[in-house]
Amino acid sequence: MATSVHPVDEILPLPRLFTLGLQHVLVMYAGAVAVPLIIGRALKLPPEQIAVLINADLFACGIATLIQAVGFPGVGIRLPVMMGVTFASVAPMLAMAGSPEIGLLGIYGAVIVAGVFGFIIAPFISRMLPLFPPVVTGTIIIVIGISLMRVGINWAGGGLPTLGRMVDGQMGQFANPAYGALDGLGIALFVLLVILAITRYGSGFLANVAVLIGIVAGAVVAGIMGKMHFDKVLSAPWFDVVIPFQFGMPKFDLVASITMCLVMIVVMIESTGMFLALGEMTDRKIDQAALTKGLRADGLGTVIGGIFNTFPYTSFSQNVGLVGVTGIRSRWVCAAGGVIMLALGLVPKMAALVEAVPLVVLGGAGLVMFGMVAATGARILTKVDFTHSRNNLFVVAVSVGFGMIPLVAPNFFRQLPHALHPLLESGILLAAIVSVALNAFFNGLGSAEEARAEASAGAKAAEHA
Repeated sequence: MATSVHPVDEILPLPRLFTLGLQHVLVMYAGAVAVPLIIGRALKLPPEQIAVLINADLFACGIATLIQAVGFPGVGIRLPVMMGVTFASVAPMLAMAGSPEIGLLGIYGAVIVAGVFGFIIAPFISRMLPLFPPVVTGTIIIVIGISLMRVGINWAGGGLPTLGRMVDGQMGQFANPAYGALDGLGIALFVLLVILAITRYGSGFLANVAVLIGIVAGAVVAGIMGKMHFDKVLSAPWFDVVIPFQFGMPKFDLVASITMCLVMIVVMIESTGMFLALGEMTDRKIDQAALTKGLRADGLGTVIGGIFNTFPYTSFSQNVGLVGVTGIRSRWVCAAGGVIMLALGLVPKMAALVEAVPLVVLGGAGLVMFGMVAATGARILTKVDFTHSRNNLFVVAVSVGFGMIPLVAPNFFRQLPHALHPLLESGILLAAIVSVALNAFFNGLGSAEEARAEASAGAKAAEHA
């Protein structure tokens, strides 16, 4: 008797795996290399050492992605997940970079400690699954999508995700002085329209790679307009070796390590929301055991990051939206993306070619994908009873409000102790804490099985609606 294969475990033909994996890589590439660029410049490293950081980051991205998507005994959630350096770690690492006693080697020591810490506490974090019924899960995923929209909008404007603070009512530190230029916005709009047109009129594999086609079309237009530059491609070497501890043995500072462990807690809470979102998109049950394996992979990936001269890793939420856009649920697509990331880390010329794609091109795709994450959260909330349980409205309303604080008012918590900032600067974490607390206050706590059963019933109701 033939046994059907779940779409998550389906192994697609090699050409399709490569094409779909490349699509995932292009979506995450800008975010993946942003953190090494920021930290390298903060440390005033020479260009060749920043290049080493980027190559190491891509290489470690590939390893961490393979661990998460392929899965090994006790580690890896085995879902279509791409791994990348978390932006939650940027602010603490910038502070460490400015300290002569800590520096780059102190950052690596703190990253390794945080990874070990995350690996150890993963089973305890996963036990919080009963705290995530649909009203909580849907709220958190909506906030994840809205938070990502800031990234997509800044891409469309031509700059890296904004990391600065409000100054005279304006957000600073744009990577591109021509931010918001009309020609760049036009390219982003063109990419968006191409993706929507292919999604509407295309079918089969063509519709599945709509984002990739949109990015390629946008890159061609950008090249014709003189916005793609290949100087780095010509000067980059064909092959480079990524070796552990290339900058020296890590230093272990107590305060830096504790700070990075707090960041790791933020990462794991955010990852929980993303895993639950992927579970909804792929129709794969996320139970406590699966969640533990996924969170362990975050911890192990972070340890690998510290060893290979890079930074803390998390499941990249950008790529969650791509799963929703394409409808391709196979984890082996992301495994193929992991292999491509490994290759990019070892072949700098290939990495430089991908880097040549302007951010405005990615911006058009980002608006589609990140909106899909928020839409998934909204779909989950359709199964919540708001008519007879009006208190659920308060859970969603107040939690989304707290989640918006770091986005619309980055200086809101400036008077609070600096040690708390890694926790307070994540809108996703704030939304998670508030939604869990309010749900417990209004509705009490059910079992994990009850939460999963309610989620499953709601998902089927939403599909039939």
